[in-house]
Amino acid sequence: MVSAVAVMNKLIFAFMSLIGASTALAVPGRVGYIIDGDTFACVVNLAQDIDVSVRVRIRNVDTPEIHGDCEYERSMALRAKNRLEQLIPVGTVVELSNVKDDKYLGRIDANVADATGRDVGDILIHEKLGRPYSGGHRNPWCK
Repeated sequence: MVSAVAVMNKLIFAFMSLIGASTALAVPGRVGYIIDGDTFACVVNLAQDIDVSVRVRIRNVDTPEIHGDCEYERSMALRAKNRLEQLIPVGTVVELSNVKDDKYLGRIDANVADATGRDVGDILIHEKLGRPYSGGHRNPWCK
């Protein structure tokens, strides 16, 4: 019997292999649900009758954490999550580009464009609901 983790690893590997050939390649995905201000679940079609659900961490932005260290961070996290729900509502198609594997199993990092082609991370940064992020250590939100 094959474990669920083994199946997930094979699907993630197939997904990464499919899109790994070109970082310029944009892959469409259908939004499943919003997790927080910079992470959501997405269903991507790998091949006919093969869909994979992955969690997507928006690559270029850091938003406050829902279970943050202070009331300010938690409040801002809910605002960022609500805005992400408006930008990419459940069921809409987004474009994933510059896709890379993430440190958490079942999650990828990607730049995300909404249905009109706007960069979702840039919008959150412009609206001061997130800040630029390129990996590594994140600065605290609490003052």
